Amino acid sequence: MKFWNRKSKEEKTVVELNSEITCPYCEHQSMEVMPTTACQYFYECTNCNKVLKPINNDCCVYCSYGTVPCPPIQENGGESACC
Repeated sequence: MKFWNRKSKEEKTVVELNSEITCPYCEHQSMEVMPTTACQYFYECTNCNKVLKPINNDCCVYCSYGTVPCPPIQENGGESACC
């Protein structure tokens, strides 16, 4: 799933909303849709039920364990953003 962030008429950013989270405990992978209005700080693995939290000063679990960073990071060109 993708949506367009309207910065201006000339400049538009395509934001990817799907990210595959990989659990560091059991290596289970799950495709998830990221929220667009807030960062997701906790994620419970659907396989081993461990609760994941961000690591390395990341803002959310998608930035730490996902294949795609969260929408605010994507919108800011990979730069850290407060969610």
